[in-house]
Amino acid sequence: MSSSHPDSVLIKGGRVIDPSQKIDGQFDLLIENGKIAAIDKPGAIPDARAARVITATDSNGPQWVLPGLIDIHVHLREPGLEYKETIETGTRAAVAGGFSSVACMANTHPVNDTPYVTAFIRERAKATALCRVFPVGAVTKGLKGEELAEIGGMVAEGAKALSDDGMPVMNSYVMRKAMDYSKAFGVPIISHAEDWNLVGQGVMNEGPLSNSLGLRGNPAAAEEIMVAREIALCRLTKAPVHIAHISTEVALEHIRRARDAGLPVTAEASPHHLTLTEECVRSYDTNFKMAPPLRSEKDVEALHKAVAEGLVSIIATDHAPHGLVDKALEYDQAANGIIGLQTAVPLTLKLVHDGILSVSRWVEALTTGPAKLLNLPHGSLAVGRDADITILSPKRLWTLDSSMILSKSHNSPFLGWKLTGQVDKTFVGGKAVYEQSSAN
Repeated sequence: MSSSHPDSVLIKGGRVIDPSQKIDGQFDLLIENGKIAAIDKPGAIPDARAARVITATDSNGPQWVLPGLIDIHVHLREPGLEYKETIETGTRAAVAGGFSSVACMANTHPVNDTPYVTAFIRERAKATALCRVFPVGAVTKGLKGEELAEIGGMVAEGAKALSDDGMPVMNSYVMRKAMDYSKAFGVPIISHAEDWNLVGQGVMNEGPLSNSLGLRGNPAAAEEIMVAREIALCRLTKAPVHIAHISTEVALEHIRRARDAGLPVTAEASPHHLTLTEECVRSYDTNFKMAPPLRSEKDVEALHKAVAEGLVSIIATDHAPHGLVDKALEYDQAANGIIGLQTAVPLTLKLVHDGILSVSRWVEALTTGPAKLLNLPHGSLAVGRDADITILSPKRLWTLDSSMILSKSHNSPFLGWKLTGQVDKTFVGGKAVYEQSSAN
């Protein structure tokens, strides 16, 4: 007779990588009652302790067994923009991409600027989400940058950060007061760092290429100015500030100086800014249009280096679903952003395969880095923690086909790309919420 718990799972044969415990090696892992119950050397945990035994290997060798990935920057569009995405469809895409937790931005309709909307998102997620959903509250009412949102109430209802993402807070006094409040309530501000006046009608990176393509330019200076301002306000208030989707070499130097000065400033890079350059815009394909725009090769190389050394501590998708009505337009009229939850792992894993990132740095950027920023008790396989686990095949080759996309929107520039590295299984609280073999 088996002595196992009915929901227990033994994952064996895999390469367990957990930077939070400095673990990287062949281990077996046991899940009981939704928690990590044990990690031990191969064969030390008897099969009889588990109701289900998973062998984490494939034709390329051991699979990687990681803490469930955490994406701190997604747009789930609910409430109000359900034609683009819902909490259910967005989290279905998330778990297929290996994410067991996501934080959703506030630019919904209505905006998540009151505790009532925050509570709606939390309750809707409880009813329909496949993974953990952490709301991000707005900094200002209606994302207008004029009057502070109901920060205390939103935090009380579960908001883990504050952001007007998609719209910069141009008024420095308003941002200063927001930082004062965010520090008092113990949550970070996430800044969409672009000087909106300087961006103007710019739709791609400003430079010789924008001139030759006849498209209005968005200068790198627009980002650099706002990153410098956020750092100045951080120095003033000592409030944690996080720069979303950083993209320029000079902005990264601003971050370096701030970190060297001991300021609580962090930054994230998106898979598309780590992978694509402004040259992609030559096609006028609106799936290459985003804010901030795709930058130069030199900027991308600087971003690689910054992630590798930990200056940029987080990789976040900025998953931004849009319908055809938003994207099937002239380049200068189309909405900014692309979906990214199902392609984040292979796109960024390429940096590991190419020797740019170490394996541990890559895992940190998708687990411990995000968990630390939002003060989440996740991103670790320590015994006693919730069993949020991602199992992936790092060398599996596959091609992204439209039929594989689980998001409600299909605005991806990576359709048809040959990719390396695929998520095989995702667990949230010990429950298998995605299994690749049964999904496709």
